Amino acid sequence: MESVFRRKLLWLIGGRATVITVLLGSAILIQLRSPGSFPIDPFFFLIGLVYALTVVYSLLLNQTIRHPWIADAQLASDGVIVSALVYLTGGVTSYFSTLYTLPIIAASTVRSWRGGLLVGVLSSLLYSGLVFAQYYGVPPASVMPGADVLPPLKVALFSVGLNVFGFVAVAGLSGYLAESLRRADARAQRATDQLADLQAFSQHVIDSLASGLMTTSASGFVLTFNRAAETITGIGAAAAVGQPAAEVLQLPHDVATMFDSVPHGEMLPRVEFPFTRVDGHQIELGISTAILRTPRGDGGFLFTFRDVTESRKAEREAQIQQRLAAVGEMAAGIAHEIRNPLASMSGSIHLLRHELPLSDEQAQLMDIVLRESERLNETIRSFLAYARPQRQATSRVDVRLVVSETAALLQNSPERSDAHEIVVDVPDDPVCCLADQAQIRQIVWNLATNGLRAMDGGGKLTLSVDWDGMGQPGNVRIAVRDEGVGIAPQDLDGILQPFRGGFARGTGLGLSIVHRIVSDYGGELRVTSERHKGTTVTVKLPVAGRVEPHVAAAS
Repeated sequence: MESVFRRKLLWLIGGRATVITVLLGSAILIQLRSPGSFPIDPFFFLIGLVYALTVVYSLLLNQTIRHPWIADAQLASDGVIVSALVYLTGGVTSYFSTLYTLPIIAASTVRSWRGGLLVGVLSSLLYSGLVFAQYYGVPPASVMPGADVLPPLKVALFSVGLNVFGFVAVAGLSGYLAESLRRADARAQRATDQLADLQAFSQHVIDSLASGLMTTSASGFVLTFNRAAETITGIGAAAAVGQPAAEVLQLPHDVATMFDSVPHGEMLPRVEFPFTRVDGHQIELGISTAILRTPRGDGGFLFTFRDVTESRKAEREAQIQQRLAAVGEMAAGIAHEIRNPLASMSGSIHLLRHELPLSDEQAQLMDIVLRESERLNETIRSFLAYARPQRQATSRVDVRLVVSETAALLQNSPERSDAHEIVVDVPDDPVCCLADQAQIRQIVWNLATNGLRAMDGGGKLTLSVDWDGMGQPGNVRIAVRDEGVGIAPQDLDGILQPFRGGFARGTGLGLSIVHRIVSDYGGELRVTSERHKGTTVTVKLPVAGRVEPHVAAAS
């Protein structure tokens, strides 16, 4: 409202200056054509006074906004100045009496109908007073211009009545129009505010969506890009708007071709594909597309998308857990159907090996059978440990000691060569969690053994322990890092599956056993690898591990 009042005051000041300039020009023109038509000196004095007051009103603009009564004083002074002009130009016979309507209209515009009515009443009183002074000789009427050539009193009264009626009518009409305009402006302002609030609310809803939202034209250029879309892709809205949507979202070719023609009545597919963020991090993006049509008929597309990397990872882990459950059910049958007959066969062969007279070739064949039987028995033992891990004795375990002891054992491991270097990085203070010490040792041993096997030509194996989360004791973190051959990105999803080992030696169950143990503790296993540069396996275990019921291995 303050800005509206300021604008009205500026129009008032400018209009006053314009009118007085027109009067000045007219007076000069009349004086040039008809010298002595009216007293020029007082006339120019009034015009100069109005110019001076206009400058003063401009300087008092801020004060007038804070104190509106100053505007009332300005309008009243305008009425007085008009009365002075009328006085100087003949009073009842003056042609300038119509100038009274200007401050009346200005008052209605600036101060609503009340201001217009007050200035109208004031103008009526001033004009009537001038005429009264002319006819009844009230000083200074005796020296008033035109006092000696006055029209008849009846004509003067008619003129006064007509002018007063005109002043009041103009005040009423201009006040009504000003009030109507004010109400229309108020309604328009309310509608504008409501529209702005609605737009702000809509934008707030769009920006509050957890899913990315992007709209495009029919030709495939981005029109809008919400806050979640910026977060997911790492691309700012300013950089995305106006760019081809296929480039912004890295759309597959079969999806990008839909921009060639807007389909009619077709269901657009939901697709998932890899997406590389601005920071280089690769995620999996799930996108749903809908046709966007406006009342004007022009078409476009609406894209909603989410980062489904974690959910797809959870689904893959759930599938692994389902396979693990199926494997667990098979464990007892495998133990009875394979392990027990295998033990009988191995014992029989061992007995025959020592009791029968055998040639060198036959003894060598017997040794092969015994060695392969032992290897098969070890595979079944690892398989049972993977399918039904045992929690022997849960206690408070200092993981630093377990890692250090395991590193010492690895020094004499057949997997280690002189080209291998084993580095232990543990803090000075204890790093403890509630767990089975044998299982923690098995986790470290299996991961370290895989690391050594991955470095056939030698390299550094680093075993580290610390707290996860900026030193806060929420989780214990065990990391095993090698400098080996690494794992291809397409193979990372399958490394936790049983019998998927990538080494000539081993059963292919080491990492699967680690994952099973970590899952039972409610922990997390994460593998990061770069081809030909090495692999890092990180295990996070809660300080107070989840205790599972004891399960005995099948025999």
